[in-house]
Amino acid sequence: MEKNVSVSAVDRALDILNAFRADEPSISLHELSLRTGLYKSTLLRQLGTLIDHHCVTKLPSGQYQLGAKVLNWAHVYTSSLNLDQHVPPALHDLVELTGEGASFFTQDGDMRVCLYRVDSHRELRDHIRQGDLLPLDKGAAGRALLKYAAPWSPGQQPPEAIFSVGEREAEIAALAAPVFSAAGLKGVIAVSGPATRFQDESVEAWKKILLGSAQQLSRTLGGAYFYAS
Repeated sequence: MEKNVSVSAVDRALDILNAFRADEPSISLHELSLRTGLYKSTLLRQLGTLIDHHCVTKLPSGQYQLGAKVLNWAHVYTSSLNLDQHVPPALHDLVELTGEGASFFTQDGDMRVCLYRVDSHRELRDHIRQGDLLPLDKGAAGRALLKYAAPWSPGQQPPEAIFSVGEREAEIAALAAPVFSAAGLKGVIAVSGPATRFQDESVEAWKKILLGSAQQLSRTLGGAYFYAS
């Protein structure tokens, strides 16, 4: 098997794009240099190319922010999954039914990425944002992705909701269930929040709600037969 060869110019460009953070409207050249470890002269050359391709924008203040091309890539990525019109309504329903935040995750290498997120209306809640990368080996959603990524057939035991407490973050609990398309696992749908609200009675009720939502999404995406008993 041929080994991937790293291209230094591409690595540097990706380092720059990864230096931007969701909670910052813009970033200075100095801070970019600190975060990427690149000399300012090298950084300016890379930024020039990224600006030409609309991946980065330079503001009149001299600060930098991500450009419109990145939003276009995000749209292409989510559209290719055929989930935009189906997942957000399901998450909104879960928030209304459980009172907790709801998310949809897919696997991204050795991590999991939050593709869609609807927050709980409560002040005390789990803080996850769309686009967040989280550990694949921790939390209900990660464990569900790992469990159901392997070939899964209707002849096996029907999929179940997975429960976790304090695995990804102390005092946070979560429930997750797999969503299938005709080709197999499409992702997992999850609810999460403070562990104190995930009492036995609530967990059992929410498992049924979550599995119903996952099964309905799977039906929409052509994978309902994975849930056949």
